[in-house]
Amino acid sequence: MGGRQVLEARRLLTRTLDGDLPEHELVAAARSVVAELGSPERLLELVTDLASGEGDPKGCARLSYRHVLGFDKLLLVDGGPRHMLRVHLWHRGAGAIGEEDVHNHRSALASYIVRGRLAMELYEVGHGGDTGIPTARYQESLSGRKADWLLEPVGPARLRLTHVGQYAAGSAYALPAHTLHRAWCDTDAPTVTLFLETGPERRPHTDVFTAAGPHPGAVAKVPLGVDDYLGALGGLAELLRKS
Repeated sequence: MGGRQVLEARRLLTRTLDGDLPEHELVAAARSVVAELGSPERLLELVTDLASGEGDPKGCARLSYRHVLGFDKLLLVDGGPRHMLRVHLWHRGAGAIGEEDVHNHRSALASYIVRGRLAMELYEVGHGGDTGIPTARYQESLSGRKADWLLEPVGPARLRLTHVGQYAAGSAYALPAHTLHRAWCDTDAPTVTLFLETGPERRPHTDVFTAAGPHPGAVAKVPLGVDDYLGALGGLAELLRKS
C-alpha cells in the first residue's frame, strides 16, 4: 500500500505524533512534521509517488474534493482517525459558498505553505454587549451516508478579531482544534499548502460563523474519481517543479 515516499511519510507521522501527547505538544509536533514533509523537494517526491498510482488512489480519491471554503483538497496519506495528510490548492477569489466563514476544526491542525501566500485571521466569541462582528452561528457535522456537510443554525453571535497574519512560502502555523480562524489565498498565483489534522479523538462537529447571509442546511461533498485524482496530483507535481 505505497511506494517508498508514502511509507516514509507514514512512519514519520506515526513516530512523531502517536502516543498520549497533551494538545500543546501535539500542535508543536504537527507543525514540525508538516515543515519536514512540506519542503518542495520532499513533497514533490511524495506527490510523484502517489501520481504514479502508489498508496491508495481509490480511497484517497473518495476523500478528495473541492471544499466549501474555496480550495481543492487532495488526500495524500489516510492515517485513519489519527492522521490525515492533505494538500490544499488555493485560488484567489474562488467564490465558494463558505469562503468568508470563520470556523474551527475537529482536531488539532498544522499547515505548511509550500508556495504562494496565505492570509489568516483569528477570532474569539464575544461575551455580552453589542461590540464585535455580528454573525450567524452554525454547528457543522457530517451526514452518515455521504459525509455531506450539514449545517444546523445555532443563533446570532458576535466575534472579536484577535490576530491578523500573512504566511509566505516556507512558513508554517499550527492551531488547537477549537481555535476560530479564517484563511484565504493572498496572491494571484495559486497557493499550495500541506495540511495535517491529527490527534486521537475528533470532535463530532465544528463551529461555523458567517456574516454573509444564511447558509443552506446541507452542502454536497462531491468526491473525485480516481482518474481525476491522479490527474490532479500530476498537475500538482508540475506546479511544484516550477516552485
